[in-house]
Amino acid sequence: MYSVTRNQKYDFAGESYSSTYPNLHKYPATMLPKIGIELFKELGIKGGKLLDPYCGSGSSFIAGLDRGLSEMHGFDINPLAILICKAKFTKIDLDLTKILRQELRNSVYEFVKKEENINSIRTPIFFNINYWFSKEISLNLAILKQFIDQFQNEDIKRLFLLAFSETVRECSYTRNEEFKLYRMKPENILKFNPDVFGVYFQKLNRVINDYEEYYYPKLDGASIELDYKKFQKKDNYYDVVLTSPPYGDSKTTVAYGQFSMFSNEWLGIRHARRIDGMLMGGKTVRYNYKKGAIKDYIDTIDKESKKRALEVSSYYIDLDDSIKEVATSLRKGGIVIYVVGNRTVKGIQLPTDQFIAEKFEENDFKHLFTYERLLGNKSMPLQNSPTNVAGAKRNTMTQEFIVVCEKMQGGQN
Repeated sequence: MYSVTRNQKYDFAGESYSSTYPNLHKYPATMLPKIGIELFKELGIKGGKLLDPYCGSGSSFIAGLDRGLSEMHGFDINPLAILICKAKFTKIDLDLTKILRQELRNSVYEFVKKEENINSIRTPIFFNINYWFSKEISLNLAILKQFIDQFQNEDIKRLFLLAFSETVRECSYTRNEEFKLYRMKPENILKFNPDVFGVYFQKLNRVINDYEEYYYPKLDGASIELDYKKFQKKDNYYDVVLTSPPYGDSKTTVAYGQFSMFSNEWLGIRHARRIDGMLMGGKTVRYNYKKGAIKDYIDTIDKESKKRALEVSSYYIDLDDSIKEVATSLRKGGIVIYVVGNRTVKGIQLPTDQFIAEKFEENDFKHLFTYERLLGNKSMPLQNSPTNVAGAKRNTMTQEFIVVCEKMQGGQN
């Protein structure tokens, strides 16, 4: 077993993501940026090339910017995640952005004054759209999207699309306090009639203001490359990895795909409904993971449910493969920092922190330390229903683990 130290410093009690940098778009299970900032200070990291192989909405890059790292690379298979990151971390012309905001507002409100204009709009076609959106809301969203699509400047357009994405979710029949898709109760739907344009321009104002105040000043001289695809290894290239990988498969743990589905569909992503299956642990496997310390835990789950054991195995097979590629991509002396939670399946808490330390040591790394912190500021479900019996719920996780390892062999100094 790898030693774990309880470190209250990293609890950041009472603080949220927005305590340091407001997120321009809601996203599930975002890592607290202060974790990376304080770890970089503790480890003396203030330069070099940073990698986040599962970058989500980009918390690791905030830490990199704060500590003066000038080259950062991020990958994610979710198009919405990459949209959020690119909008946050691309320097744009703010004066032009504000001019376009006013022009968009004027154009939209002028357009809807004429009935023939409204009748010319075609709403998108995707499965069950009328179950999740009223026809009027779909029409108004389509009007907004038509005007945003006319923007020539792709970098500025992303900020406008972030506000649009948030408006899509807020104006749907989804219960917005959830990350998974749950439809409102019928009695609430009868009273639900949001002002789509009002919601959108309010969100757009907030997005632009927060970008200008918190992100824009940090972007001088920083190169942040972002790719919408699975992480691609680059031998002996990076100096530090800071990441918070998924805690388990998206279908049963944190529903990245479900949360993003409507946004991705309205943004024109054809495989929006297949993203959960593309993420870590999303594919079906026919055998249990049989290596290392995690094997006994999976065998115990298998005695209760072979299906759940295979789903858990799929996640650890993918995580193992990913760690091998990350390990290859770091230079000698490079540092990896993984912030993870140990989820519970069938009453069994899975030691993912131990698995990560073990796998990096198998790939020529030395485990430096693991900190345990209280999980009080991440937007994710703290309970689930492992038996699918109504009302029978258990806690999923209440703490997080920060696993830090150093590469000892191979690569270059």
